[in-house]
Amino acid sequence: MELESIAEEFARNVAAQTDAIWRGDRKGGNKYAKRYIAAYKKLRDHGEAGWDALATLLTHSRMDVRVNAAICLLSDRPAQAKPVLEEAAKGEGMIPFVASEALKHWNAGTWSLDVD
Repeated sequence: MELESIAEEFARNVAAQTDAIWRGDRKGGNKYAKRYIAAYKKLRDHGEAGWDALATLLTHSRMDVRVNAAICLLSDRPAQAKPVLEEAAKGEGMIPFVASEALKHWNAGTWSLDVD
C-alpha cells in the first residue's frame, strides 16, 4: 500500500471517529480510532517517508484530521506540528480542547504518544 493511501486511510478514519462521537456512537468511534491508529503505526514504520505522508494531513480541510496528524507528529516533527495545534487551540469545542491538552503536556515536558 502506498504511503499516501495509508495517510488517506488515517484521515478517513479520524473523520469517521469524530462523526461517530457527535452521533453518540461510542462503539463506532472506537472502531474508527483503532483503524486510524493502525494507519499511524504503518506510517511510523516507514520512518521519514511515513512522517512525510502524515505531514501532508497538516493542511487537511478538517480540523480534526489536522489536529490528530499534528498530535502524531509532535514528538518527531514539533516545528511542523506545534503551529497546527496552536492554531486549533484558539477555537472552542472538542477538537480545540484536544489540541490545547496536547500543547499543555508538550510545554510541561510530559508529552507522550502512547499507541502501542
